Amino acid sequence: MEETLVEDEIDDWFIESLKIYADLHVFELQESTQVIEWTSEKSVCVAGYSTTKINEILELLLPQKLFIKDNQGLCPERDFKVDHGGFSEDPVTCLKHISGTSCVVSVGAPGSKLQVWKIGGDDSDIIKKTGCIERKSRSKQKCKIASGVAGTACILHGSELSDIQITELVSKKVIYEGESDSSDAVSSLQFADANVFVVCAENGDLSFHDTRVPSALQRAPPGEQGTSAWCMGLKRGPSTCRVVRLSSSGQIIMSDWRDMSTPLHQAQLAVRHPAPCCDFMNVTLAPALSDHIAVSGFDGTVQVYDTTRWGPELKEQQPLFVHRGHVMSSSYDTDTSATLVTTHVWHPWRPRTVLSAATDGSLHVWDWVDKRADNQ
Repeated sequence: MEETLVEDEIDDWFIESLKIYADLHVFELQESTQVIEWTSEKSVCVAGYSTTKINEILELLLPQKLFIKDNQGLCPERDFKVDHGGFSEDPVTCLKHISGTSCVVSVGAPGSKLQVWKIGGDDSDIIKKTGCIERKSRSKQKCKIASGVAGTACILHGSELSDIQITELVSKKVIYEGESDSSDAVSSLQFADANVFVVCAENGDLSFHDTRVPSALQRAPPGEQGTSAWCMGLKRGPSTCRVVRLSSSGQIIMSDWRDMSTPLHQAQLAVRHPAPCCDFMNVTLAPALSDHIAVSGFDGTVQVYDTTRWGPELKEQQPLFVHRGHVMSSSYDTDTSATLVTTHVWHPWRPRTVLSAATDGSLHVWDWVDKRADNQ
């Protein structure tokens, strides 16, 4: 009886998906990934994070159908395609592409070095490790990394506020070191522009660093302290300086990082329980869609929210769209509650296209339909 109900729910979802998605592509990886990193407008890099075996690093070409304009006939390439591949002996928990190069940098277990990889070259389809980057400390906290946005190819990395540094990729020279003595663990870090980067600690504190003035450190706590863990997303642009924090209890704080005196928006999201694994907790701001964020890591779904009408007061908010594809695709398994979304990213220029991955090895790219547009 229970199996029949599950099958009926799956059938209902597949019928519903024809109406709620403009595009939906499903790919099965050999192992689940915690990273989806853009390497070009049409390709992403993924990698396994297993601690017990060798992990694949793959560059995948997105389904060609996503880039074919309407009314151009049937497209034969509707699946992801492996373009380059390699192997890592270490788990890959964070990976970033160095803009303007064919290199990616990864990091895995706490205390490990950063690994530098070259994608292809000389007509090769191999992703090859070319070197390592030493870290300031061998902290037991997991290291986070971010790539620079302009100028010299460099990588920002740190596991605690006390060991944050920027390292030049080619020379391996340390070109910036923070001056904090705090042992607070880093949960997220990202460049806001060529000289300023933002760090979110696991306790929710934001710190703003200007590489031109090493001592110019600003801090912005989340307000009410508790037991929640926090992560951060950031959207940069000529007229946009938004930073959003997400707690493991589902609280959102959105601010303008140029003025952190009061939050622009606050919300309590519609999550049923705290995030079971803070490593997978993720919040992102849509790069090509104003005032929209996506949240994952609480269960097997990705939730999209429109923050346009949110205010500075803390109120409960409902999602505009929920991607349940990972739960549905794994519902034939015995333990459907074990499916957890590990990461997601927005497409850089398709407004409502998102890529997401889950613990069952599924990798989805989906373009959701905004039904509000049909009612206007």
